[in-house]
Amino acid sequence: METIPLFQLNPAIDRTRAAGEFAADGVVQIRDFLTPAAAQTIHRVLSRETPWGLAWRAGKDGPHGLRRQDVAALGPERSKALMQKIAEAMHARDYAFIYGQYQILTANIEGWGEHEALDLLVEHVNDEPLMELVRDVTGIPQLKKADAQATLYGPNHFLALHDDSHVAEGWQVAYVMNFCAEDWRPDWGGYLLFYDENGDVIRGFRPRFNTLNMFKVGQAHNVSYVPPFAPVGRYAITGWFRDR
Repeated sequence: METIPLFQLNPAIDRTRAAGEFAADGVVQIRDFLTPAAAQTIHRVLSRETPWGLAWRAGKDGPHGLRRQDVAALGPERSKALMQKIAEAMHARDYAFIYGQYQILTANIEGWGEHEALDLLVEHVNDEPLMELVRDVTGIPQLKKADAQATLYGPNHFLALHDDSHVAEGWQVAYVMNFCAEDWRPDWGGYLLFYDENGDVIRGFRPRFNTLNMFKVGQAHNVSYVPPFAPVGRYAITGWFRDR
């Protein structure tokens, strides 16, 4: 039986074109960046096999990363109170977010042992084939490693406006690998949006299957609110490429 690869770059990626886009705008989207078989494998792992927890923050309360068993222990009343706290933070013009999360790198370091494929995935993200592609496209030869988390934006999830400017941690380039297999409608939210200094949207990426989005840190962006009627399916691997 033929082995289906977990992570295999598409050899047809036009690195010159992608590098030109990134040099011009500090943002690039590379579609079909993995082979179809690899992308389908990752989608299956995320949609069927990942033990989803929850990431959330409400103003100064957080960030919090709950594992699957912690989410199950919340119960209806505490879950409702959590959503109310997040809503109040946003109403007060504070910073907040909530989305499904599996902390791949933390699980790998701490040896949670919950899913072998996810443990292997963070190794692939840090392996030379992808790192070479990233350095070629971004023009930043100092990039040497990446962190990774699996994210799932379902109904009522969002990530408020921020700019990822944690330069002290070596963050240089943020990335979002989308594995949304739905034909995602704009009405379902979950878009990666970029803003100018006036708060106007200047660029937006639809959740699109098998795409790699990369952008320099320091750019104002968010993940738009996913309404209650949207399907569960905005799966992604996200993180930052670092120079240390």
